Amino acid sequence: MRMAFLRTICELAEVDERLWLLTGDLGYSVLERFANSFPDRFINAGVAEQNMSGVAAGLALSGKVVFTYSIANFPILRCLEQVRNDICYHSLNVKIVSVGGGVAYGSAGYSHHATEDLAIMRVLPNITVFAPGDPVEVSLVTQGAAAIPGPCYIRLGKGGDPVIHQAVPDFVIGKPIEIREGSDVSIFSTGGILHDAVMAAEALNERGCSASIVSMPTLEPLDRASVLSFCRRTKFVFTVEEHGPGGLADIVADVIARSGTSVQFHPLTLKPKTDTMAGDQKYLRGASGLEAKDIVGRVMRVFDPAKNKGNNSSQYE
Repeated sequence: MRMAFLRTICELAEVDERLWLLTGDLGYSVLERFANSFPDRFINAGVAEQNMSGVAAGLALSGKVVFTYSIANFPILRCLEQVRNDICYHSLNVKIVSVGGGVAYGSAGYSHHATEDLAIMRVLPNITVFAPGDPVEVSLVTQGAAAIPGPCYIRLGKGGDPVIHQAVPDFVIGKPIEIREGSDVSIFSTGGILHDAVMAAEALNERGCSASIVSMPTLEPLDRASVLSFCRRTKFVFTVEEHGPGGLADIVADVIARSGTSVQFHPLTLKPKTDTMAGDQKYLRGASGLEAKDIVGRVMRVFDPAKNKGNNSSQYE
């Protein structure tokens, strides 16, 4: 994902001289292309994220479009007051990019885990929150963030994220993207765990369960009507995310509750114990039951093909 981001931001910077990139002593072997191509618009602020955010706010006040870039929690939690008061409150043109969302930096421990970021960022004023599911969505999200006024948060994976979209999908900020159509269960996914959700859907199909996969690259603002339309298609609705409470599960649950739609809702999130653990990303996902096989198991515990096959939305609204 990070290389898709770099490629896209370099393409944008070629045609928009307002675009700047700031980093908190990060991005070696990643950001050099931008730094070498646009040295007058690149700043390494060092391990000083509060200062980096303040500089970004100042540049934005002078008419620049500023991207800040750092690991996981560092560009948001270390400098949350500056993000909240300087950037969001004034609705400045600063786009905050966090690489390594969820437990991508698993072996570094909880200090490097981004498990609350979506919950925190989506409640700040005037901000757009993105969590793209693959490199194709990263490119679309980066273009969208650069084009709209005001602050944005972009949550990326770490690297080596597989491409899900074989063609560029229609992307509208706030709207979900249907990856796979299904009639029995609906699975919403946000961020880099999308690949596991897709693999789970393929395995479920072999077991007689038709699963719809819906990617949520935007969490705020939200086209609630579009989300609700997917929820109403099936009796069972699942959410899958590499995040703790307050993220995608809470968003979809709120949409369902406010609409009065009758579905069985099942959130799959990081378990609290994972926050205190260290290990690679696969290990930590597995500890929370978020691998593809775990998703299949959760679905099949509630879905009985003999009883539920063919039950469509009209019976559950």
